[in-house]
Amino acid sequence: MSTPPPGKCTVCQVNRVAWTKPRMDFCYSCLPGGPFIPPPCRACGGVDYFSQGLCTRCHPGAPLHVGSCQGCLAWGVYRSTSWQCWSCRWWFTHYPVDTCEFCGRKSRINGQGACRLCWENARLHQQPGRAPNLETVRQHGQQLFFANLQYDKTGAARRRAARARELHQKRPPAIPETITGTRQLLLFRMPPGHGAIKNRALTGDSRLLRYCEPVLREHAERHAWTRRQTNSVVHTLKLLDALQDWPGAKILVSDVTASIRYGGTQTSTLEILAAADLLVDDRTTAVERYFAKKTTGLPQEMTGQLQLWFDVMLKGSATAPRRRPRHEQTIHLHIQGMAPIWRRWADQGHTSLAEISRQDFVEALPAEGANRLFADQGLRSVFAVLKSRKKVFTNPTRGVPIARSNTTIPTPLDTTKIRDALNSSDVTVALAVALVAFHGLTGSQLAAIQLTDISDGKLTLGEKTIPLAGPVLTRLTAYLDHRARSWPSTLNPHLIVNRKTAPRTTPTSRLYAWRTLDVKPQALREDRILQEIFATGGDVRRICDFFGIGIDAAMRYTLVLAQADPEGDSEQ
Repeated sequence: MSTPPPGKCTVCQVNRVAWTKPRMDFCYSCLPGGPFIPPPCRACGGVDYFSQGLCTRCHPGAPLHVGSCQGCLAWGVYRSTSWQCWSCRWWFTHYPVDTCEFCGRKSRINGQGACRLCWENARLHQQPGRAPNLETVRQHGQQLFFANLQYDKTGAARRRAARARELHQKRPPAIPETITGTRQLLLFRMPPGHGAIKNRALTGDSRLLRYCEPVLREHAERHAWTRRQTNSVVHTLKLLDALQDWPGAKILVSDVTASIRYGGTQTSTLEILAAADLLVDDRTTAVERYFAKKTTGLPQEMTGQLQLWFDVMLKGSATAPRRRPRHEQTIHLHIQGMAPIWRRWADQGHTSLAEISRQDFVEALPAEGANRLFADQGLRSVFAVLKSRKKVFTNPTRGVPIARSNTTIPTPLDTTKIRDALNSSDVTVALAVALVAFHGLTGSQLAAIQLTDISDGKLTLGEKTIPLAGPVLTRLTAYLDHRARSWPSTLNPHLIVNRKTAPRTTPTSRLYAWRTLDVKPQALREDRILQEIFATGGDVRRICDFFGIGIDAAMRYTLVLAQADPEGDSEQ
């Protein structure tokens, strides 16, 4: 057992104590009456004093004291590296502890049953084109070596060992893998140990991996996954098998998320489990958490009425009166405007929304601002749903004038920013800015464009065909060359891809190409609409047809034209 390092000086808490026998609790710099110059090392004469008359190289407890590797017995490792050479540090994280089948030493054993010392000796006598012969590794003794000189820079030996581990691993008899939809509920949950889970995933046989392996192999080959991405999914499947409470049950999305803390990966694993029909989505959306937070503490009957409205808004209704589900952002804005009003009505003693009168509704609305609009729209939606489901007697919002939103006047952008963004060195950024600047696309439309939407210099968006401008075609050609060089085997049908979406078929986020710019797609689109308003003299019909907006939205931009030419507006 190695000698532990001596304690630190009680004064500076940086240097080690000068002596332990006889005991001295100070270093030479902090000795009373000092500081003193430490003596040279009594073993080698060095001046880098550590403790007990020895330097940092000679003291057995010093961080730079040279010793043998715990794994392969190679000479030349330090205490600061936990007495492990570079290769053994990798072995300690990938192989279990067992008894070597060839030398009988207890160490980390690879898939062929050999420790690293036997493996390196077999490689020493390995013939070209043949596998290492481990049977004759101890025929003439074993050759020790210096540390960090056998490190495999290319990783070929580690890959061969990993493949050999899969082929020669001692597996139990095959068990028919069955998947059941039932799950045994737990009486209580004990948090698993971090090290125990990782060791179980490393040493144990994974039924989940065996079940998903054909799907994983086919999916990885079809989407051109890298070896690293595939191995990350393999490791995560082993972790999920070790974390699973009920063997044979389907995997919860929350369990996949929890595996990240043990070194797992989420997105790619979810794809494989979904393809194997083993995934149960138990995630709670952000708007569901927001609704639960805002309804906590309300009367039970009022909470039930609001829950009915929330379910209809989120999931829609197939029974009469039928309703389509609304976007989560719309529901969130409605809750944001209504939540203070719910709380105020509950504080006033109302236990049900059926008690709310028209006067209560009018008095509860904020005086002005965006919250007035959100509250008005939300409460009208709530009472309309409750009235259709016969949960309230009358709709108190009926006959009350609808709140109008505050009209804002758009402002043009700085031309220099647009020009710099168009000439960006990043071909993805240049293409995205060009499509919005010349053709007025939205961020969502830009992210949804697919390769098949562009043909013969024209872009097809729904029923509209747009001839692409010359500067856009130039940047499109440069981007397609970059896309073909970077991801030649990707199956993603979308025009714009990145490192995360290339091995999948999902689109990028609508702000992916704009994160490094001071310009946002909505602001640039508004600037283009303003320029078209000035160019056409306020032709609202052309603006609606070209940009796909409504009359009310187009009239908002004509206010800028009226402010720029107030006399002409008055003459008209």
